[in-house]
Amino acid sequence: MELKEKVEKALNKVRPMLKADGGDVKLIGITEDGVVSVKLQGACGSCPFAQMTLKMSIEKKLKEDIPEVSSVKAV
Repeated sequence: MELKEKVEKALNKVRPMLKADGGDVKLIGITEDGVVSVKLQGACGSCPFAQMTLKMSIEKKLKEDIPEVSSVKAV
């Protein structure tokens, strides 16, 4: 499975939590050194806890599922 597919599959695991709060996440890109760029959408885009959600939920899940992921950043 290609890295992009693995990332999308992992993002699909956190989407229900995000959607429950009126948000979502969109994959923007992945660098060669494993940095995943995402865009938080909906309520997540303007939430004061967005950075915590990004690191404690999204990044944590991606790193658990995909060893190649080094970090996740919002764009």
